[in-house]
Amino acid sequence: MHLLLIVTLIGLEYSFKKLLKNESIGVKLYALTSQVINGEMQFYARAKLFYQEVPATEEGMMGNFIELSGPDIQASRKFLRKFIGGPGRAGTDCALDCGSGIGRVSKHVLLPVFNSVELVDMMESFLLEAQNYLQVKGDKVESYHCYSLQEFTPPFRRYDVIWIQWVSGHLTDKDLLAFLSRCRDGLKENGVIILKDNVAREGCILDLSDSSVTRDMDIFRSLIRKSGLVVLGQEKQEGFPEQCIPVWMFALHSDRHS
Repeated sequence: MHLLLIVTLIGLEYSFKKLLKNESIGVKLYALTSQVINGEMQFYARAKLFYQEVPATEEGMMGNFIELSGPDIQASRKFLRKFIGGPGRAGTDCALDCGSGIGRVSKHVLLPVFNSVELVDMMESFLLEAQNYLQVKGDKVESYHCYSLQEFTPPFRRYDVIWIQWVSGHLTDKDLLAFLSRCRDGLKENGVIILKDNVAREGCILDLSDSSVTRDMDIFRSLIRKSGLVVLGQEKQEGFPEQCIPVWMFALHSDRHS
């Protein structure tokens, strides 16, 4: 679906092919995707098969819409700056890039800011290429984790920022809820999760081609709340073509800090 992520689930940041689709082409689902996806194992296996055909390049990560990478990076940098540095904000020691693909977000958004970055993706081929792609700043990449997100547990209180972009749609509601909860536990004091993804105008849309779903704002907010997270801020991505499905950025932190 989207553009990013990691072994039995999906990995990478490949969302723009769907960004440019008309939402009416999609299949409307019920509010809870896990109730209507027939066979979780098939749902995840199809996604992995899809990404096996995606080239380990920036163009591949962007679904051949490389011209959208610039506006995406610019907006992500601006949004991130609102929540890091200074009293009561996230630190800049360590960040985790979830569904990293070859590390496009790490290279352009995270590595210029954080002392160290870790990548997690289900596709080994993407992580192998990431070591070449990130070579200039590779000494700041601490770890490459080859896992699917539904199987990955961030180390307890390790990260200042956990970045999840264009990959949440490759998880069922149940698995996304569980993953967000584990990410919450992986945050340091004042740490934040940045969730960036396509947001449907209403309901859920199933994309069989890459085995993903696009959720609407109400569903996202419900899952965020149930995971024990609070929305610190949200912002719509600007600079994309009008025919794109809307993309939103959410900054989340633990409700223990509220």
